Amino acid sequence: MRRKLLLSLLLLIAIGSRAQNVVSIDSCRNMALRHNKAIAVADQNIVGAGYLKKAAKAAYLPGIDFAATYMYNQHKIALLGEDAKLPTMSFDPKTASYKYNVVTNPETGAPILDPKTGSPIPTEVAVIPKEAMTYDIHNVVAGAVTLTQPVYMGGSIRAMNEITKYAEQLAVSMRNSAVQDVIYAVDEAYWTVVSLVQKRRLAESYAGLLDSLYNNVQAMYDEGVATKSDVLTVEVKRNQAQVTLTRADNGLSLARMALAQVCGVPVNTQMTLQDEQLQNVAASGEAPGAFDMQQVYERRQDLQSLRTGIKIFEQQEKVARAAMLPKLAIVASYGFSNPNTIDGFEKRFGGGFSVGAVLQVPIWHWGGNLNKLRAAQAETAAQRLQLEDAESMVDLQVSQARFRYDEAMKTLAMTRTNLASADQNLQNAEYGFSEGVLTADDVTAAQTAWLEAHSEEIDAAISVQLCRVYLGKVLGLMQY
Repeated sequence: MRRKLLLSLLLLIAIGSRAQNVVSIDSCRNMALRHNKAIAVADQNIVGAGYLKKAAKAAYLPGIDFAATYMYNQHKIALLGEDAKLPTMSFDPKTASYKYNVVTNPETGAPILDPKTGSPIPTEVAVIPKEAMTYDIHNVVAGAVTLTQPVYMGGSIRAMNEITKYAEQLAVSMRNSAVQDVIYAVDEAYWTVVSLVQKRRLAESYAGLLDSLYNNVQAMYDEGVATKSDVLTVEVKRNQAQVTLTRADNGLSLARMALAQVCGVPVNTQMTLQDEQLQNVAASGEAPGAFDMQQVYERRQDLQSLRTGIKIFEQQEKVARAAMLPKLAIVASYGFSNPNTIDGFEKRFGGGFSVGAVLQVPIWHWGGNLNKLRAAQAETAAQRLQLEDAESMVDLQVSQARFRYDEAMKTLAMTRTNLASADQNLQNAEYGFSEGVLTADDVTAAQTAWLEAHSEEIDAAISVQLCRVYLGKVLGLMQY
């Protein structure tokens, strides 16, 4: 029994702690960064770029390869179609030279010719049997271990190493851009929830005001100092306030789901935001003052990606140019075969080493390599123009963001001024209604103006927060 009671108590404590799970905007950012799939993909791209960088460095080192082959042949190979009969020679001391041993005419001493071939008829021949020049190649196995050391590849190896280095930097820049986009989306969803929380509280307060007014008008109607029309007018406003409150509840629930989805947690996760406990959303902090656009260009991750892209295209030009230059490599190998011909023709494995150099000099390719170089140069030029266009767009973004922020700050100041006036107007209307000077319509009008003033103040305060975040994003000052 005690054990069950203890487990129940622990369960209640866990549920209570979960219900009181208060998260800050930094916590939401961290959750989003941990669970966002686009950032996970970008992380894997960085890892892959790192491996490609290591692979490019390996091109400087000698490569060792092994190749082997097996072949079955139907026939043997015979170098002779029949037995070969070769004439012989004898040394003649009189002439100190060798002479063919041929049949001669006893009378004239001239060689007797073969009537079929027209060649002298030898007196004796050396016979090479056909079988001696026939080799068994039914089963042939051969292989080689080759070492290749590049000496000069026209600069392509160095260019590829530079490309992989810049590709890794590009992957990092793209990840940083993705992180900034995620953070901005989290901030937008976070402050939307805070805004709807404040508006829901505002709707509750508005409904409470109408409930109080309805009770007062109903009491006055019972005493005969108010008309039925006054009661119905307040009741209509009261019902509208309940509808507004219901819409605020639904909107808040959807906004919380959207925030949970951006944070990468289940949409039904209950999170209490730290800033929703504030009665008034404060627009703290100041916007950056004067700033150097050149520094903005250097901080912007998207512009950094374009600059890195230019460097990659410049290295691709070098790769295209390398195809037009000579290439030199040292090659060493050990080859073996069975049968082997190293010492006769033996049906056993035999092999040996060989060392050499390979030189390749492009001479004429009908302009193919030159056109590839020109195409690479055109891509580099296009990337530079894209960077210039992006910098001009950044100028426009920064100007617009600064104007929007200044406008949001001015709007917030005006809404807070209007808020004070609306509060005072509502107090005056309620006092006048209690004194019998003003009607219920006057009070509901003052309440509506009060509701609009508070709603506009909340929107302005949230707008300042979002404008500050966006301004930091376009200036490259977003912390992440």
